[in-house]
Amino acid sequence: MPYHLEQNGPEHRGPTVDFGFRDVPESEKTSLVRNVFAKVAPHYDLMNDLMSAGVHRVWKTILLDTLNPRPAMRLADIGGGTGDIALNFLSRGGGEATVIDINQNMLDAGRDRAINAGQLTGITWTCGDAESLPLDDGSVDVLSAAFSLRNVTRRDRALREAWRVLRPGGRFLCLEFGHVTIPWLAQAYDAYSFKVLPALGGLIAGDAEAYRYLAESIRRFPDQDAFTAMIADVGFERTRYRNLSGGIAVIFSAWRL
Repeated sequence: MPYHLEQNGPEHRGPTVDFGFRDVPESEKTSLVRNVFAKVAPHYDLMNDLMSAGVHRVWKTILLDTLNPRPAMRLADIGGGTGDIALNFLSRGGGEATVIDINQNMLDAGRDRAINAGQLTGITWTCGDAESLPLDDGSVDVLSAAFSLRNVTRRDRALREAWRVLRPGGRFLCLEFGHVTIPWLAQAYDAYSFKVLPALGGLIAGDAEAYRYLAESIRRFPDQDAFTAMIADVGFERTRYRNLSGGIAVIFSAWRL
């Protein structure tokens, strides 16, 4: 198991956070997450298509419909290394996009994808941490995060950073996996997540353990009501969420007013 750590003992005093179903020293989660995504980056987009049978593209389309890109709009996409949100934002008429990801491998994959698509301007690729964004106060109109905030060590800090960099009147949009609201679907989803998904990751990406972590990280993320409350706690207003596919995915929306 390439991501295994022993349980915290005397040598690991101090705060811990979740890394999948295990608790690890807070200081180590970022490097563990970076290691996971460095390994999966070359196959990330293909695996997303296979894992969701392409439905992740529908969810992202709904996110972009909600965002409603306009020419003067400035977007920061957090944890969006391979560029799905940013590239589609620009293709729909958005202004400027900055992709910020902690993993350079993911950014490299996204930059290559943009070049292959002929998108050479309008997008900036920046290696940075969601908890300390390399952006000025009030510098963007929309901050998006798609399937990334559950991997952040201190989610409250990331939310405060999102609030800081948004201009007054700016919008926060987060697409994340949620807690399934339909009992029979929840059972099927669990079976798929913990049996099929790691097997698929091992076959296609050569790393079953990375995809086991991703399944576990979804279960450790706060449920829809709890995360909405976290968003409101940092100062956002008009907070709400929309369940997609029975709660498998969720769009969280809030405004800095």
